[in-house]
Amino acid sequence: MEQLKTKTIIKGALILLPVMLLVFLGNCTYNNEQDLYPPGSENCDTTNVTYSGTVFPIINAYCSSCHGGAAPEGNVFLGDYNSISAAAIIPAGQPGSLYGAITHNPGNSAMPKNGTPLSHCKITQIKLWIDAGAPNN
Repeated sequence: MEQLKTKTIIKGALILLPVMLLVFLGNCTYNNEQDLYPPGSENCDTTNVTYSGTVFPIINAYCSSCHGGAAPEGNVFLGDYNSISAAAIIPAGQPGSLYGAITHNPGNSAMPKNGTPLSHCKITQIKLWIDAGAPNN
């Protein structure tokens, strides 16, 4: 009788284990920002994009820790309007292109390096500023 009870428990566990694994593993997902917050899901102001009010704060927050100061990484300085606008007018795919770097264009080093990519909104804002001629406004 005891042996029959043990076999029943083992059989039940063998049936229950794969079901539990499917439930637990089925709930494991890799979430990234662009899957969680697809383009258009964030409140993105694209009506009044300026260098001083929009672009510089983004560059300052995401780029200046590596590309500012006396010894910027890769000799790419992004600490003032002249340097940022110079990188902005370089087409994506060309070395030193700001837009190519933030969009992870195959011809450019993906930036921020080892960091979270800029949101779709921030990239759109920078692109609008570039398309407007990268004005110092």
